[in-house]
Amino acid sequence: MPKGEYAKKRLWRWRNNPLRRHDDIIEAWIVLAVWAIVAVGGTVAGLVTAHAAGEVFEQERAERRSVRAVLLNDVPRGVSAIGGTTDRRMASVRWTTPDGSARTGRTLVDTGHKAGSEVTVWQDGQGRLTSAPTGSTEAAIESGFLATAAATGLAGLVVGAGAVARWRLDRRRIDGWDREWDLVGPRWGHKTG
Repeated sequence: MPKGEYAKKRLWRWRNNPLRRHDDIIEAWIVLAVWAIVAVGGTVAGLVTAHAAGEVFEQERAERRSVRAVLLNDVPRGVSAIGGTTDRRMASVRWTTPDGSARTGRTLVDTGHKAGSEVTVWQDGQGRLTSAPTGSTEAAIESGFLATAAATGLAGLVVGAGAVARWRLDRRRIDGWDREWDLVGPRWGHKTG
């Protein structure tokens, strides 16, 4: 089969054709719109999401600071529920905020330290304990994951909406065939068999 003939068969809804119905044209436009929105909209949604996530991670790295804190109690090595040793546990610590005031709180610290040991903790701009900021590599991976999820979510919604629209067109075509058969069918009934 020559390539031109195959292309003509694939694009039959777009050509002038005596078998082409108005619903076929609508369906062709729906399919085209769905794929265009998936391609362009998915790309835009992914890029916007990745950029927004990158900004959040960058802001997180900019406002979180590591400070030295003193352990207020021992942090012995513990055994986890699955049989290994746990690397981090909650412990009380004392640290100094950027304005110079001393605070105490609880945070995750490495196990195996005695009370009075110095550990590194992270604080936000207001001096509250927080987790360590996301590293640049982890941030890039998470931004990529979120961008992929956004693009996939948009694609799912658009493809789903397109499928519903095409299903409604199919129902309309079947109802039209039923109406036409109600007109033609009785004339054929006595001539067969």
